[in-house]
Amino acid sequence: MKKQILILLFVLPITQFAYGGVQIVHAPIDSADMDSVKRGAKYFVEYCFGCHSAKYMRFNRIGRDTGMSDAELRENLIFTKNAKGEPSKLGALMTTAMSDDYARQAFGIVAPDLTHVARTGGVDWLYTYMKSFYADPNRPTGVNNAMYRNVRMPHVLAPLQGVQKAVNKTVERRGIKIEVINHLELEQPGSMDEEEYDAFITDLVNFMVYLSEPVQNERKNLGWKVMIYLTILLVFAYLLKNEYWKDVH
Repeated sequence: MKKQILILLFVLPITQFAYGGVQIVHAPIDSADMDSVKRGAKYFVEYCFGCHSAKYMRFNRIGRDTGMSDAELRENLIFTKNAKGEPSKLGALMTTAMSDDYARQAFGIVAPDLTHVARTGGVDWLYTYMKSFYADPNRPTGVNNAMYRNVRMPHVLAPLQGVQKAVNKTVERRGIKIEVINHLELEQPGSMDEEEYDAFITDLVNFMVYLSEPVQNERKNLGWKVMIYLTILLVFAYLLKNEYWKDVH
């Protein structure tokens, strides 16, 4: 059942997007680049953490993996408070201050936790999603997304990217002509040019990739060591096999 729900949430939007003619962009991320992850963590807290939680991650884990000191964590990442009104502790989970009731009133839906979004939706999908908001006056937030039709999330990065418009084209499917998105064009520039915004999104998505599996770099490094060990072991096993069976006819 869970697998079917994930397919409906993520595969269907991707399929609709592909039919629209706009292509999914490859995400140029590097999960081993801790400087990028460090910048992405700061962007995440500034632009995403107000609505979305990352409740399976602790602040001090990010600090340990990226080399951030306790003072840097408090200055750049920890802006929430606990139930007593005190600043969140270094070892606290990254839970958002927005309540579910407020989220429902504001957006009609509870903002999902983003701890594993890079794994469930796919890295390229997530990267392209962050670049694919466009103006749509028919939506409550004034924007829509070419990757996720009728998305309820506002484009919080519009001051950086600017405002895009959708350029449609007419296609025929089963004898019926319909309008689909052909591509997106920048209608109103933001504070960043395209290259700067792409770098920004790369760092943000890179952090989300790290967030979804913090041990992935250790796992990859350990995997190479295991493969080398097994290869050496295979050589000795082969030689032992030959020695054992050499007198058997």
